[in-house]
Amino acid sequence: MVAIDTGDIPEQAFPRVPDDCGIVIFGASGDLSARKLLPALYNLFISGGMPANFFICGAARSDLGDAGLREKMKKAVAAKGEDLTRWDEFATRLHYQPVIYDDLETYLNLGRRLEELNQAHGVGGSCLFECAIPPMLYSLVATMLGRAGLSAEDPEAGVWRRLVVEKPFGRDLASSQELNAAISSGFKEHQVFRIDHYLAKETVQNIMMFRFANAIFEPLWSRQYIEQVSILSAETLGVEHRAGYYEQAGVLRDMFQNHMMQLLALVAAEPPSIFAADRVRDEKTKLFRSLRPFDLDNLYDYLVLAQYEAGEIGGQKLPAYRAEPGVDPSSLTPTYATVKLFVDNWRWQGVPFYITSGKRLAQKLTRIVINFREIPHSLFRQVLGEEIKANRLVLDIQPTEEISLYFQAKQPGGQVALRTVRLHFAYQDQAGATSLEAYEKALADAMLGDQMLFWRQDGVELCWAYLDPVLEACESCGDRADRLHRYAAGSWGPHAAANIWPGHPFNQRS
Repeated sequence: MVAIDTGDIPEQAFPRVPDDCGIVIFGASGDLSARKLLPALYNLFISGGMPANFFICGAARSDLGDAGLREKMKKAVAAKGEDLTRWDEFATRLHYQPVIYDDLETYLNLGRRLEELNQAHGVGGSCLFECAIPPMLYSLVATMLGRAGLSAEDPEAGVWRRLVVEKPFGRDLASSQELNAAISSGFKEHQVFRIDHYLAKETVQNIMMFRFANAIFEPLWSRQYIEQVSILSAETLGVEHRAGYYEQAGVLRDMFQNHMMQLLALVAAEPPSIFAADRVRDEKTKLFRSLRPFDLDNLYDYLVLAQYEAGEIGGQKLPAYRAEPGVDPSSLTPTYATVKLFVDNWRWQGVPFYITSGKRLAQKLTRIVINFREIPHSLFRQVLGEEIKANRLVLDIQPTEEISLYFQAKQPGGQVALRTVRLHFAYQDQAGATSLEAYEKALADAMLGDQMLFWRQDGVELCWAYLDPVLEACESCGDRADRLHRYAAGSWGPHAAANIWPGHPFNQRS
């Protein structure tokens, strides 16, 4: 266990509070708004993270009205177990305006409503537009906002307009570029916030701090001392209600192009000159440019794809992916992937990175493991034998947020023997600490205009350019069905993954 020295530093959950602004949520009647966005905004409100003057205007095709939206969102916030003591105060700032996404006149009506709400709530005109809508509507909404004049800023008056876009950012390089062209017709790059909620998790935010603020780790963070790196994101959930989307996406588009690439960049990127949004994103972009292209002639030496079959988790019997509602009974959509990749630069040349993500796996777990090289020479071989376990650094992101360092020490007693011991830090152990849920942090940063935790378009395009040849090869090959392995729901994935990832959970449990 690690003792935490906080010194005399006061706890400041919100060292900066956003300027007064309005927040428009497109898709306010949908699932994302109820599960994530409104609970996050309410928690920011009760914890002091919202502007002094603000309003929230839901926008969707249904005719909810102010009262209907307030009642719907009160139930959603209550279902999250939140304290509703200040709900009535918050609800006075919650409004609704119907919008038909392809009807310009309704956007003009929205603009007039926003002017009224600006006056009523003492907001100067700044506005954050959140797209909690199906991905195929992103470009349409962005274009319409531009045509209606709602994206225009007034820097001299301090009025800003920002657009928050949820993933996926296209389904390949071409569609990503088309989406960006549509967004750019109304919004400049500094106005666009491409959200990746993984980046707002505490342990993810801490990766760069951990690497570059500690002299004992950064000198070891290279091919000289690190043998391999694994990044795992395992879900126990299946496709749930997202079959329509997932059938078109699959695990590579759903997880690898965004979440997994961001985790890789934070682990492997070079230090920026200063900790500022564009400098950090510059280094991520350089990392993406350094990814070694896949050898498409021997692709399956570096890639394993699989789909879950019927199984059991926690005593509950679960159907196969092909038996899920809305899924094609003959679907070849992968729900699991393990990728072995390399970064061709001075720091990482020759070090394999094993990236894995899958649905219906044995445990909900997001984990990064840094495997250090074995000691170069064992002076203990006469008493301990040849094998001494290498050191490991484990960064757990979910469901727990903690860091563990595993190293060797003498076993107590008269016998000369080693044991593996663990130096451990858990975020929840810090008494009095105030942490933010991922969407709370992301929305707060968007209101502040801080793009550190958001994608930049060049990074998006580089990741698509890296994965596009793989997707095309997988989806066009004649033996696609034979290449798609199977695994039981509740397992750790297909045994075939162990052929390219030596640390696969079938071989090594931790």
